[in-house]
Amino acid sequence: MMIRKANQNDRELVVSIHWQAFKENKSVNYIAGKEEKSIRFLIEYSFERCIESGEVFISTDLKAVAMIQFQDQKKFTWKGIISDLKLILNTIGWTNIPKTLARESFIKKHYPKSPFTYLWYIGVDPKVQGNGLGTQLLKHVLFYSKTLKRPVYLETTLGKNINWYLKHGFKIYSKSDRFGFPLNFLRTE
Repeated sequence: MMIRKANQNDRELVVSIHWQAFKENKSVNYIAGKEEKSIRFLIEYSFERCIESGEVFISTDLKAVAMIQFQDQKKFTWKGIISDLKLILNTIGWTNIPKTLARESFIKKHYPKSPFTYLWYIGVDPKVQGNGLGTQLLKHVLFYSKTLKRPVYLETTLGKNINWYLKHGFKIYSKSDRFGFPLNFLRTE
């Protein structure tokens, strides 16, 4: 499998893969609910943020996608503010702003001040999961981050993903049930 950087033309494909892979994810549902429209908008938002201050990688067979962000490269822009407002209007809702901000603040406290790669999403089309596409994509992200001399950080709610990440060199460094579901923080060395 070959991997390439995604671009704006890949947006709908990236969103579709991640929608299928994350529609039952408790952390995603905590922010976006369970409606397809809301989850897709959250993923579109993430895609745009990663294009601006990170990378989006896609397999050339168009079945697996990873979105990474370099939080130290995020910039304050009016476009970003407008994007945040659209996320509130289309996904979070005004009444859920406090819980969303509390969650984001809690998560950010677990990340280092030094530069790192944040693996925001990695997803594989559910029809082909279990065939090694996710592993190849994760190895690509790890290699890419290593060339940049950046450790990789992420959080996951799915127990089945923890062993997969551990097998690929991640370590659990914190756990929480603060939001009503297990949230595991992992990093590479």
